[in-house]
Amino acid sequence: MQLSVTPGSFTLERTFKAPVGRVYEAFAEKSAKEKWFHGPDDSPDQHELDFQVGGRETNEGKFHDGTTHSFEALYYDIVPEERIIYTYEMHIEGKLISVSLATIEFTTDGERTHLKLSESGVFLDGFDKPEVRQRGTEELLNALAASVE
Repeated sequence: MQLSVTPGSFTLERTFKAPVGRVYEAFAEKSAKEKWFHGPDDSPDQHELDFQVGGRETNEGKFHDGTTHSFEALYYDIVPEERIIYTYEMHIEGKLISVSLATIEFTTDGERTHLKLSESGVFLDGFDKPEVRQRGTEELLNALAASVE
């Protein structure tokens, strides 16, 4: 296999029919995040969340085909109901497939919340691609909407 590094970035914006406190809580509270933070064919086995600056989050599980995956994040900046900045790694079958920097910004729009998510990452050895990650993140935002609206 040819080793490779593919950089990529994207920005997604979404307005939720929910107040900013509820949308922010969906990231900050473990039980609220577990309602939406997994893929459509994903069965999470373990989820730990230490939501504070310097805190870590891990999510490990298996896809329906039995393939194992993990998400490991480190929180760098948290301003309640305004922004979250973190880095994260993704692994498949124990192999590092990507490293990303993500920023989430929340803006109040009356009883609605505007969310802007920006991500910049490197995708390793062809196991993932920026456009695949963007599509997966869009699906997560759809699940978030279903959990807060």
